[in-house]
Amino acid sequence: MKKIYLILNLFVLATLIGCANDEALDVDLDSVAAPSNVSALTTVTQDNTGKVTFIPTGEGATQYKISFGDGTPESAYIPSGGTLTHTYKEGTYKSKITAMNVNGKTTEVTHDVVVSFRAPENLVVEITNDLSVSKKVTVKASADFALFYDVYFGEAGKPDPISANNGESVSYTYKEAGVYTVRVVSKSAAIKTTEYTAQVTAKLVVAPSASAPTPPNRQPADVISIYGTKYTNVAGTNYFPDWGQAGQGSSWAEFDLNGDKMLNYIKLSYQGIALADNVTIDVSKMEYLHMDVWTADAQKIETSLIQTGPSEKPVVKDLTANQWTSIDIPISAWTSQGLTVDKIFQLKLVGTPWAGGTVFIDNIYFYKAPAESIALPIDFESANLTYSWGGFGNVIASMTANPDKTGANVSDKVVKLEKKSGAETWAGASLNLDASPDFSKGTKVKVAVWSPKVGADILYKMELSTSPKDGNGNPSVNFEVHASTTVANAWQILTFDLTSAASFDASIKYDRVILFPDFGQTGTGATYYFDDIKQSN
Repeated sequence: MKKIYLILNLFVLATLIGCANDEALDVDLDSVAAPSNVSALTTVTQDNTGKVTFIPTGEGATQYKISFGDGTPESAYIPSGGTLTHTYKEGTYKSKITAMNVNGKTTEVTHDVVVSFRAPENLVVEITNDLSVSKKVTVKASADFALFYDVYFGEAGKPDPISANNGESVSYTYKEAGVYTVRVVSKSAAIKTTEYTAQVTAKLVVAPSASAPTPPNRQPADVISIYGTKYTNVAGTNYFPDWGQAGQGSSWAEFDLNGDKMLNYIKLSYQGIALADNVTIDVSKMEYLHMDVWTADAQKIETSLIQTGPSEKPVVKDLTANQWTSIDIPISAWTSQGLTVDKIFQLKLVGTPWAGGTVFIDNIYFYKAPAESIALPIDFESANLTYSWGGFGNVIASMTANPDKTGANVSDKVVKLEKKSGAETWAGASLNLDASPDFSKGTKVKVAVWSPKVGADILYKMELSTSPKDGNGNPSVNFEVHASTTVANAWQILTFDLTSAASFDASIKYDRVILFPDFGQTGTGATYYFDDIKQSN
């Protein structure tokens, strides 16, 4: 039988009692986390009495008690949503709020209570517009001798103020953009209050403050990219053909967000994307069209594929304001309407409301699930896969025929790393994976290596390409392991024990392999070969 604490509030206790006869009931109270984000709004009456009201809040809390900090006994527990009042003498006190959840776990926080019979002085008010949420305004007010303040945001039909502790912030989202009169009333225990009034413009957020989600790694045969930086786009595409949209009040540009470019269709009525003359794409073997759309004021976007003839069919998708909406439309949404999609030469985008909303669009591409994923093991022999190696530090990376089939490796295709020039010591190449290795199958990696030197240091590294970048622009989630060759000019198998890296985490979906020989030991002109990257126990 699980322990049920007598301190449960009446609502929770009644709920449990009501369910007591349910044989399927299995309430694991011990696993419930302690309350979090515990705080309290403290207000005081403006009558020189020092009567303070506590309104405690917290996530997961069912009841609260207050230690007032003035030497008087602490309060009894009150249920969530309740209030406590206490009369102070003039002074500054350090109160303590204790929040308890259903299993008796508690969280304590301290809160300063300033009780002054002087009116607030030196009132400072900061009013800011949110950069990512339209029409959201945040107020922060602080004053000497104040305990709290009220904010009247000035929207019609909303006469009641919102209160906040002195020095803390309070936010409000207006129904409509426009100019409003904001009044801040700073309050202490004195009869007199101190006010501040300002005209504030609630603004529409008209541009994203963050980039669209990074697309996953895909093989070239599995994607046809129209716009974006992740994949190779169809050459010669015109993203702003003039189809008379300007007459609808629309315009367009390429928006640059700190170096990340995206399409910007302003007051979108309709907009075309046209491939180069005499260029068509066959998307009949693809499964989806993907695009990421950000808007502050458009409700829907209609996307049409246009087949030579011409012939076109639309698909409409809803948009969520002030955030990126990732859209994946099945190709069958067009073919089920009778559209043939083997010779697509244009796309058309239509906004709702017509010419009334602005959109930002990135990562427009067709894709299908890979016929065969790149993950460990990798032998470079599959005819269904093409491997795109990226060289680092003046290294030329290429697929080549095996120069030596007499050693441990006898396959036909291998990776060749050749350093032609440059003074850097570590240099190599990377390979993006479609699927992360399953580390339950082994946390050691064996790599076939052909090295020109005995004792050459080889670094094996894995990264999560979508993780935050470090100061050098590299993914910050990574680990690396070293191993040394024991023979020269011959194939051998090196074992890299991934668990020897302190930063290795088997739960992470790493999606990039990097091989780095230490060219400082061999110099420019040296050549290394790699093959058969496998997992083992």
